[in-house]
Amino acid sequence: MKSALVLGGTRFFGKELVNSLIANGVDVTIATRGKSGNPFGDKVKQLIADRYDMDSLQLACEGLHFDVVYDQIGYSSEDINIAYEALKDKVEKYVFTSTLSVYEYGNNLAEGEFDPYTYPLTVVNSQDVSYGEGKRLAETALFSKKELPAVAVRIPIVLGEEDYTERLLFHVRKIKNGEEIGMPNPEAHLNFISAREAGEFLAWIGMQEFTGPVNACANGKIQLAELVKLIESKTGKNAILTTNVTEENRSPYGIGENWTMDHSKAAEIGYEFTNLLDWLPGLIDYYNRIV
Repeated sequence: MKSALVLGGTRFFGKELVNSLIANGVDVTIATRGKSGNPFGDKVKQLIADRYDMDSLQLACEGLHFDVVYDQIGYSSEDINIAYEALKDKVEKYVFTSTLSVYEYGNNLAEGEFDPYTYPLTVVNSQDVSYGEGKRLAETALFSKKELPAVAVRIPIVLGEEDYTERLLFHVRKIKNGEEIGMPNPEAHLNFISAREAGEFLAWIGMQEFTGPVNACANGKIQLAELVKLIESKTGKNAILTTNVTEENRSPYGIGENWTMDHSKAAEIGYEFTNLLDWLPGLIDYYNRIV
């Protein structure tokens, strides 16, 4: 039986990751600070540890060994170094949850658009850099540990009923309430991935021989204006869009240019992604009901 350690994993798509591992017969251990509870009960083992404190993580994992560690909550090169030093003799593979934000704007961005193997490495705290730069440096730090097989899964915005960021809900609520949405470029396109698919892909890739960066997103991009029309069709209300963006009306999806990924590498490895428009309308229905 394979064994996995999940750093984080008690909310949103981290829960889907753990559930997918369990469903595939993996012996799962979660490491948390113990503040968010354990939604999995006796289906998993639980360690109480601070992922950002090397001594705490090392002590919690003393005498243990895992086939793979999934890092859901690493945001900087410093975070990677902490986990590496604590776990380097305790894991066989490292799967890091990265992001579309390692890329600048562009269409069908392939993994080579950001190369963590050649990017200048500096050790920084996540509070001292932007989210995207923190993830770039985290990947760079991870792949500098050449003796540890590693994967960086680059995912776009994740959607699901338990999305604590409420970014899609923001749009449904604004449209349903007749309030302005500030969107600098409604013609821009984005990719998305469902929480379930994000968790399932992370679980799957950790059990493959593949190493390196890999993109993961649902099939199909969507123009923000098309997303707005879809919400309009579900709510029966007309959106009020404006390019006069304020703090109050700012769309969480308000990008200036296209920002989409190419996931052909993951498909070549053998993963079959869902189609965005097969599940997005149903999710909007859900949000429409709860507003």
